[in-house]
Amino acid sequence: MTCKKGLRWGIALTIFAATTINYIDRQALSVAAPVIKEDLSLNNEEYSWIVTAFLFAYALMQVLSGSLIDRIGTKKGFSLAVVWWSIANMLHALSTGLMSLGIMRFLLGIGEAANYPAAMKAISEWFPSHEKSKAVGILNMGPGLGAVIAPPLMVALMLYIGWKAAFVVTGALGFIWLILWRKQYYKPEEHPRITEEELKLIQQDQETSDDGERRKWWEYFQYKEVWGLTLSRFVSDGAFYFFVFWLPSYLMEAKEMNLVEIGLFAWIPFLMADAGSIVGGWTGAWFIDKGDSLDRSRKKVIWIGAVCVIPVLFCLYVESAYAAIALISFALFSTQFKQSSLFTLPIDLFSEKEAAYVWGMSGSAGSFGAMLFTPMIGWMVENISYTPVFVSVAFLHVLSALIVMIFIPQIRRLDIRQAKTELRT
Repeated sequence: MTCKKGLRWGIALTIFAATTINYIDRQALSVAAPVIKEDLSLNNEEYSWIVTAFLFAYALMQVLSGSLIDRIGTKKGFSLAVVWWSIANMLHALSTGLMSLGIMRFLLGIGEAANYPAAMKAISEWFPSHEKSKAVGILNMGPGLGAVIAPPLMVALMLYIGWKAAFVVTGALGFIWLILWRKQYYKPEEHPRITEEELKLIQQDQETSDDGERRKWWEYFQYKEVWGLTLSRFVSDGAFYFFVFWLPSYLMEAKEMNLVEIGLFAWIPFLMADAGSIVGGWTGAWFIDKGDSLDRSRKKVIWIGAVCVIPVLFCLYVESAYAAIALISFALFSTQFKQSSLFTLPIDLFSEKEAAYVWGMSGSAGSFGAMLFTPMIGWMVENISYTPVFVSVAFLHVLSALIVMIFIPQIRRLDIRQAKTELRT
């Protein structure tokens, strides 16, 4: 069999494709919501409970799915997750009301929660440290691309075959991806087409996984770094979800855009989020190539991104909807620029054996934070205005960066005995 160079980048593109499909399935409900609410006689409050069902399952399962993937392996774990969420998405077609649609959404959250833990574990297995931020940057383009593709795809499908069949079609995308994944993915040392040169590059700074007994979940909180990972995501993920769930409403209510204009332009910020992911990943690698340490490189990217979100405050002062879209686009570019390094920290700090589990813990904290922030957004918009929301969004990422600095003074591969000693002192 012919060996191929650069297999790791093919792996990165494959998990990027899975993440794109993940977000197409996730965003399908948002796009179809006006039609579904009318068809199933749902009001906005009932619809919000359906969204909450997804977020609750997603937050809960990120920790559990990370542990499962660590136990059964990346290939099997990712396969199981995609099969689960694809079937759950297709089952939306059977929904007849609030309860049934809420159950389907809960099931979707269970499966989709495994995407990032599985993807991060794949990156930890396939990339040397100096390239991990690039791979994460590619991965983080998936949510933005999914958010860009979902509106025109779902609208076209709904117009031609109806909203129920549209969920079946989008759910089927996962099974197409599964064929590619099962054929392509192996551990580097087991891949039949990897070159010796690439294998040596991948393994050059990777440590041999510890074969000892798996530690309990509470033992991870002996690391102050785990507190940093979870708290930094807890305070900042809600800022991104604000734009995911509220951008069309904001543009219509505050900037007087109509539905046609929203359909034509509201995808642009998510395209810029994709650009921020890839630029952030490449910037982090460039810093390392220029002589920065891993610690300095990651933190520079995190701080640059966090500070550059702040200008989104000017949305409160511009009258033009298009100027607001430009400012939001820059904010999402900066957010994902920052996340390209923040999301890489679990695989910088922990062995590949534990990376998916730790990433799941931090991701779950972020989702729970978003759950708490979302009803606060609704209250502020309903009773005050969008002003306090934008003020919060503008500075939450700075708070996240400060937490990283306080709890993760040095980004390096951790040793549990050393971590226990440092925590006591």
